Amino acid sequence: MTFVVTDACIQCRYTDCVEVCPMSCFHEGPNFLVIDPDECIDCSMCVPECPVGAIYSEENLPEDQRHFVAINAELARKTEWKRLTHAKGPLPEHEAWARVQGKLDKLIRD
Repeated sequence: MTFVVTDACIQCRYTDCVEVCPMSCFHEGPNFLVIDPDECIDCSMCVPECPVGAIYSEENLPEDQRHFVAINAELARKTEWKRLTHAKGPLPEHEAWARVQGKLDKLIRD
């Protein structure tokens, strides 16, 4: 099993999780992070670091977030989505988006 970044990360893109990942398996897009499922070693170190609770183990993923398994895998393979190895600031309006649910339509995939 792997860990999966879900809806809560969209428009926030906190990167605290990146600092603790021993495999550097996070990839950064314009307004979202993903975990490369082929590189994740299931250590769970990233989970408590996310201030909005956006990271789940695949086996504990809420049913309404299951589609993020495929989204993480797809976007981690995109060459435009670069590996992120160090934390950086969240998106400018992260606080306004932090508790908003159902943000999939805001996900920028390019």
